[in-house]
Amino acid sequence: MADDSEFLSRLISFGLSEKEAQAYFHLLKYGPKPPTLLAKSLKTYREDIYRTLNGLVDKGMVNPSLRSSTVYPAVELETALDVALKKYESECREIELKKRELQEMSELQQFRPSDEFSTFKIVKSLKEHVAVLLSLINSTEREVMFVATEIVFAVSSLYWIKDIKKFVDRGEKIRLITDFSYKYIESVQQHLDIGVDVRQLTGYQGILFAVYDRKTSQSVINADIRRVSLNEPLSILWTDDPIYANYLASTFELFMGAGNSCSTADRGAVERGVAGRLRMCRKCY
Repeated sequence: MADDSEFLSRLISFGLSEKEAQAYFHLLKYGPKPPTLLAKSLKTYREDIYRTLNGLVDKGMVNPSLRSSTVYPAVELETALDVALKKYESECREIELKKRELQEMSELQQFRPSDEFSTFKIVKSLKEHVAVLLSLINSTEREVMFVATEIVFAVSSLYWIKDIKKFVDRGEKIRLITDFSYKYIESVQQHLDIGVDVRQLTGYQGILFAVYDRKTSQSVINADIRRVSLNEPLSILWTDDPIYANYLASTFELFMGAGNSCSTADRGAVERGVAGRLRMCRKCY
């Protein structure tokens, strides 16, 4: 059974703040409470708990009662998570609609081409990174190369796994190099199952980057992500400089040759039972 901290971490990954996750979890676990008692239980101020509860109401996670003495019951977990997911999907659809509108409007304009100039920008949050990466995957025509930390599997499983599957189903290729622990085995397997070529480079602590069609790239400047939350800060350099993209692609190919295919796994670890549930380790048995 997952402990409280792991449960809270999963709630935060759905876009709740730490205080919202604690309040919602407490209401789920101990039942409806008025703000005063909830503030006392969580050892915080009433003003703070009112702000937190208002945020949860806006997110559809709690509903205030109509009694004279207002209490706040938690919305059933599955219903609340469905609401959060639908809100995120609605935001994505809205962004896609605005994108199409801008594309249609741009066709009526006479913009000066700027292909001879390379551009760059800094991505500053996980939420922005998710949006940028989805756009890049959907516009890439041949191949994506990733060198990433293991947490990319958890982020991908939540936010862009469906787009990756569509990309691979079109006959395109995604290759990913990482050093992952057994904590992420199920997420790794999920990516293997849809056709992502995953290689493990044990002990790797170097530059993290992604290359799209050898034309566009992203390089991590700072991404110390402790939990999967869209509000997590990070710094990633995005550029459409093809020279830099080709340099990173060449670096990737060197790493690829040194990595181990994830169709097999460390025999000693399997024999110790650490990875006994790994379907991708079937060749080790």
